[in-house]
Amino acid sequence: MAAAAEIARTLLQAGLEALAMDAKMQKDELTRTIKFMPPLYKQRYLFVKQLVSKHKPKKVADLGCAECRLLWMLKFCSCIEVLVGLDISEDVMKEKMHTLSPLPGDYLQPSERRLTVILYQGSVAHKDPCMLGFDMITCIEVIEHLEAEELDKFPEVVFGFMSPAMVVITTPNSEFNCLLPTVTLFRHPDHKFEWNRAQFKNWAQDVAARYDYTVEFTGLGAPPPEKDVGTCTQIGVFVRKYQNDGPAHFEKCNEHVYKTLFKAEYPSLKDEKYLRTAVVNEVIWTAQIIARRLWDHVKTEYKKPCYDSETEPKFQPSHHSLKYFKHLPLTEANNKGLQPFINGNSVYIPLANIFSFPKVNKLCGTVETLSDLITGKVTLSHDGSAVLIDAEYENEEMEN
Repeated sequence: MAAAAEIARTLLQAGLEALAMDAKMQKDELTRTIKFMPPLYKQRYLFVKQLVSKHKPKKVADLGCAECRLLWMLKFCSCIEVLVGLDISEDVMKEKMHTLSPLPGDYLQPSERRLTVILYQGSVAHKDPCMLGFDMITCIEVIEHLEAEELDKFPEVVFGFMSPAMVVITTPNSEFNCLLPTVTLFRHPDHKFEWNRAQFKNWAQDVAARYDYTVEFTGLGAPPPEKDVGTCTQIGVFVRKYQNDGPAHFEKCNEHVYKTLFKAEYPSLKDEKYLRTAVVNEVIWTAQIIARRLWDHVKTEYKKPCYDSETEPKFQPSHHSLKYFKHLPLTEANNKGLQPFINGNSVYIPLANIFSFPKVNKLCGTVETLSDLITGKVTLSHDGSAVLIDAEYENEEMEN
């Protein structure tokens, strides 16, 4: 009995080891087959970002935006002014939509461009006029999730109604699945279908011909050299042949069917309130630097010894640095190129001098605009031609 039990334990152990080894081999094979660097979803997003960098679209929409990852990446593209996401799942969007909100740093250093980010809940099979006028629409791994009826409506909604200048569609390539030992671990279980290369090409070319687009094909996730199955992800880039007629679209659909979930207006220097704040902060910072440098120079001059044949060395201030301010009109001050100087407890820094700093110059464009933006926000001389910086503490330091 004992011998039989020992044999049973040995066989069981051997069986478990064999199962473990088999599982490890399957895992190694799976990892070796589908490991993409960077991950395939990131490659798809980077592909879109490269297209944006090349074509500079101002209005971009992502259909099937889900967790808003692509939108988050695109919000940093300086050419985009309107960024829209659409998805059927409200809950999925709500989980990550906070990542699209402006950060404190966006208010501290506003961008020169305007940026509006909006999220809508709705179906790509429905028309809504809020989706008109886009330069680029992306549809990343979406069409394979559509039911047959929705897929039939998709071309008319996206290419016929929305009619953007460019459409980017990615979808799985079913031919690549033979390289995936466990397809369900790699492909999403919600896929209603997966096309091979010929099927996707035929569908895309038919859509392009019907709606006056051209289409080019590419892909991501290359197979091993010996495998002629195409890339893991296949991509169609559609470009509209002709300019849109715009207003005619509104005759087709005036009803708003999408639900607005999120909207964020990013601070922009094109808005006067943000521009004024940025200029005031820059002027104060620049004026303080100029004042500090001038006082450092005065202190150095003050401490220089002045020799007298009858006495010991003396210390005296440089009277040239303490010359009195002559009140001049703004235009005359600019023409004479006045330099900063000290008068009593104040440092006078002509606006023309501050305007010469590149960042101030870029923000304002003219001295007159500079004056308009800081009046009432920064202490100016009585004629408004110079910024005044209080320096009483510097005088006390020199007297001591």
